Amino acid sequence: MQALLLAGGLGTRLRSVVNDRPKPMALVEGKPFLEYLLTQLKKNDITDIIFAVGYKGSMIEEYFGDGSKFGIKAEYSYEKEQLGTAGAIKNAADFIKDDYFFVLNADTYYNLDYSRLVDMKENTASEMVLVLREVSDKSRYGSVSTDGDRVTGFNEKSEEAVAGLINGGIYYMSKKLLGDIPDRKCSLENEMIPKWLDEEMIITAYVNDGYFIDIGVPEDYFRFQKDVRENNL
Repeated sequence: MQALLLAGGLGTRLRSVVNDRPKPMALVEGKPFLEYLLTQLKKNDITDIIFAVGYKGSMIEEYFGDGSKFGIKAEYSYEKEQLGTAGAIKNAADFIKDDYFFVLNADTYYNLDYSRLVDMKENTASEMVLVLREVSDKSRYGSVSTDGDRVTGFNEKSEEAVAGLINGGIYYMSKKLLGDIPDRKCSLENEMIPKWLDEEMIITAYVNDGYFIDIGVPEDYFRFQKDVRENNL
């Protein structure tokens, strides 16, 4: 199976503690964060990896090369300018061979059985499956509404400090959707998914309660390091 890892961000919020490398290459116990993510993908038989890179992206290619030393096949899609999440996916179109493929944020670790997304797609004929997670206070995030397994609202603002579902940042999507994404800077979360929902496209949700962390801010980066030492992630 094939996965596109979005690794082109500037990582400005982490710059105070990681300023010499792209955020996914931040060191954790002597290894780049990306190695932990790739280890998890390999456990799920996802070994065909496309890195969508931008800021200092050559450092990722220099480290992982063709991927053979890490048990994967690695390819690199370079952004000449910041393209946003959907723009980065569209920019990598020539590398995407599978009819359906995974998309992940390369600075996020989510303990997940990826086969569940494949099963959900097969059972629902959806064009995209989103991974959601439940939080105690959805007002801090853009929340997601569902009707059964089907997504009905995405990135919605809420003033209520109540429990709810939010985006987990992992997608299993049809290659056909690339044709809808414009050739410009474009957000998957703020533009394309709301557009597809307005068009009544079938988008389904898999709610996962596994370990989750985004190392985008120093406190969470340090927490992941602690979790690796204590839990052998």
